Amino acid sequence: MADLWLIRHGETAWSLSGAHTGRTDIPLTPAGEEQAAGIRTKLGGRNFALVLSSPLERARRTCELAGFADVMQLEPNLAEWAYGEYEGRTTAQIRVDRPGWTPFKDDFPGGETLADVAVRAQAVIDRAVAEDGDVALFAHAHILRVLAACWVGLPPQGARYFTMSPAGVSTLGYERENRVILRWNL
Repeated sequence: MADLWLIRHGETAWSLSGAHTGRTDIPLTPAGEEQAAGIRTKLGGRNFALVLSSPLERARRTCELAGFADVMQLEPNLAEWAYGEYEGRTTAQIRVDRPGWTPFKDDFPGGETLADVAVRAQAVIDRAVAEDGDVALFAHAHILRVLAACWVGLPPQGARYFTMSPAGVSTLGYERENRVILRWNL
């Protein structure tokens, strides 16, 4: 039984501002590049049976700077949630028109549903558990949070209980036959 290593991309201008960054393909900031390079230390020279990355630049670049450019495979299901009309807007900006709005309870007009994101997350889990060895997943906060919720058997709305910092590293694995969170947001 392999462990899944969830690695969020480094800082971007939008993650710094709190703007929802779904499919807009923006680069890492200089600080984000430093954070991404620091992931090497967090991973401690670990080898993976499979290294998957979102196709978006910020995740790919994080994977490269962490030292996995030569083995990285792009996985479209790891792309961030498509936020539709809320792309580039902060929660505070959205709440001007929709008081109390939250991404794991309410919709993204013109974007993906939470159920759509959960289907993609489960597809990544299915691919990862078929491997003989640990798997690294370089992606984005919301998709990784939904993936973690699915892993431990929570409904996708349970992703609201997790948070991921830029360049955060988390590990999903097993305690006996039970799927658990081994480490979170290192």
